Amino acid sequence: MPLKAYGVLITRAVDTRREGAVDTPHYQIHLTDDQGVHYRAAVNVLSQERPSELLYLVDEDFRHPVTARLAGLGSGWNPLPPGPGGPNLDFVRGNLFDPAKMRTLPPDAPGADDDLADILDHYVRRAVADPDARLYVFGERFGPESRVKDKVFGFLPGNGIHDIHMNQGNSRKFRGDDGVWQDGGILIHFPGQDRWVGIFLAFQSQAWHTDDVTGHALEDVEGNRPEPDSLPVRIVAALVNPRGPAPEAETVTLLNASPDPVDLTGWRIGDRLGQKSPVPTGPLAPGACLVVPLGADGAQLGNHGGEITLLDAKGLKAHGVSYTKDQAAREGWSVVF
Repeated sequence: MPLKAYGVLITRAVDTRREGAVDTPHYQIHLTDDQGVHYRAAVNVLSQERPSELLYLVDEDFRHPVTARLAGLGSGWNPLPPGPGGPNLDFVRGNLFDPAKMRTLPPDAPGADDDLADILDHYVRRAVADPDARLYVFGERFGPESRVKDKVFGFLPGNGIHDIHMNQGNSRKFRGDDGVWQDGGILIHFPGQDRWVGIFLAFQSQAWHTDDVTGHALEDVEGNRPEPDSLPVRIVAALVNPRGPAPEAETVTLLNASPDPVDLTGWRIGDRLGQKSPVPTGPLAPGACLVVPLGADGAQLGNHGGEITLLDAKGLKAHGVSYTKDQAAREGWSVVF
């Protein structure tokens, strides 16, 4: 079953603590909300399963429609109901980043800027120093424990958030935590710079092709995680806001980047809510582009930002992109990815 208490914690960062590289180490963050309630974010920096080093990706200029969906949420804990449409994170369906760009680091090492705790410290410490910065921490709530002090920072009641990482495609040992639209992560907003930083973590043992209902790893699927430059067919542009009255003639442009033709029979374009439009059947020649019309009854590209996913004939994600409201604002212009 999925996480019992998934949501996003909106707070200020006030302190941090490293736990080294023994047992099940975490990078600990002391947080407070606008009402003065204290929380602890326990961020995994080492896996219990081999390979033990975590995958990580930091986007220093994170631009995605999820940031707009967070507007209006209050400081403190915000439970998020399951499913698409809200500000929930999903590493597979949300097109938050390119998984092929994730890298591994040890949890703790003697030098500077050479381990995962160093990476986290670099960004969280900047947020601690900026009184206007806010952390949006996604994961599962624990506490409050009215009679138990926090074991790291000593505040009472003990209270916080964990599972701040990918929460689907798990191995059998942790399969019970699988779900969709419930992945963890950290978004840091620096209002003075009008900038968001996204920090995303995953275990190497997790699969990146997962069931759309359960989040379980799909069996007999090659490629646990995309390799750099390995995707033959990619979404390279989309006409999100065409000129003229509704219904607008929205299109998505595909490119076959490989040296071989790719048969697109049975392929589809999907939006965030799971609506799909068919891709014209037949082979796409090497280096060729194909403009796919979406029509009124399939995938819809909203002008307030959205996600576009390319699915192959087996229904597996072949590629995915996202765009923001600002990118969609220019009528008649294609968004280029």
